[in-house]
Amino acid sequence: MQTVILAAGEGTRMRPLTAHRPKPMLPVGDRPLVAHTADAAVAAGASRLVFVVGYEAADVRDHFGDEYAGVPVDYATQTEQRGTADAVRAARGRLDDAPFVVLNGDDLYDPASLESLYRSAPAVGAFRVDDPRPYGVFDVDGDVVTGVTEKPDDPPSSLVNIGAYAFPAAAQQWLDVGESSRGERELTDVLARVVDNCDVRAITFEFWTGVGRPWELLGANEWALSSLERRVDGDVHADADLRGPVVVEAGASVDAGVVVEGPALIRRDASVGPNAYVRGATVVGEGATVGHAVEVKNSVLMAGATVGHLSYVGDSVVGRDVNFGAGTTVANLRHDDETVRVQVNEESTDTGRRKFGVVVGDGAKTGIETALNAGVKLGAGARTEPGETVTRDKPTVTSTE
Repeated sequence: MQTVILAAGEGTRMRPLTAHRPKPMLPVGDRPLVAHTADAAVAAGASRLVFVVGYEAADVRDHFGDEYAGVPVDYATQTEQRGTADAVRAARGRLDDAPFVVLNGDDLYDPASLESLYRSAPAVGAFRVDDPRPYGVFDVDGDVVTGVTEKPDDPPSSLVNIGAYAFPAAAQQWLDVGESSRGERELTDVLARVVDNCDVRAITFEFWTGVGRPWELLGANEWALSSLERRVDGDVHADADLRGPVVVEAGASVDAGVVVEGPALIRRDASVGPNAYVRGATVVGEGATVGHAVEVKNSVLMAGATVGHLSYVGDSVVGRDVNFGAGTTVANLRHDDETVRVQVNEESTDTGRRKFGVVVGDGAKTGIETALNAGVKLGAGARTEPGETVTRDKPTVTSTE
């Protein structure tokens, strides 16, 4: 029996989408992010899934129910988001006296490597990267982990921690760790106790993508849509042109003069056109609108988002119920051709992407002829004035209703 715990409700204190981590129920392809993680866990041999929920708990429960992909599902509630170890501790009462696996609910893993992790317990998932400095990095002796160092200036190896742990049963008693310097109860502190008591193997994964920042959501969608197969169930005008792997779900409509170059996914009840251009690993979410003479390239438009007409959106993440006024233009390329940087927690952070547009929180609205600079974030509910050029982030607007 292999019980897999997935932290699906944010193991750490909640931060808004525009500032830090995408939420596990955000769309990747045609399913929530955490569903892809659950699929891989089951394909690797999980016999039971335990979701640690908090934020968006009802959505997680509604999606997964009591059984998913043929395996039973249970839930544990993390009442306060006080860290990853705290999240796993919330699930302790649902574990048998047996080894167990913990996976980040917002990371993507390949099933074959997960299967190796299961078989090798106690073990941790590792991935080899060119620059490990922004990650937790494993100290190893051969393939045995001797420690983990967070964001080192002089990394001890190129193997980074990817949030995949196969713990021995005894680790259930080691979850009561103290708060770190960040004020959180860290699963890496639990790992340190396991390393002190066991030989812990580092399993190098063939595939891993962390989706801890909004621009990484674009990479995850590029991965998910790469295997898309053409399917047209919605209403497509005879004068529309669908090229390559394009999915138009039932209830969606594609009007005259539209060109869609796959891979692209147009979700149910969405509408595109007339005379629009959609291309490059784009998801048009449920009930979203891409209007007349709009171009959308390599972007995620979430449910209810509207890009009404005469606008350009490139390499961007656009939240639920956003409304872009006519003529809104997104810049997605720097004049110096360097990679785009984004302010995260008051620090300039390199996205690693030569082309990256904007991140727009739920319910934000732009005035007509707004220009949004590459790397700008608009907080939930933010507004721009007609003709405004936005070169700095706009904060979330808290409703007074």
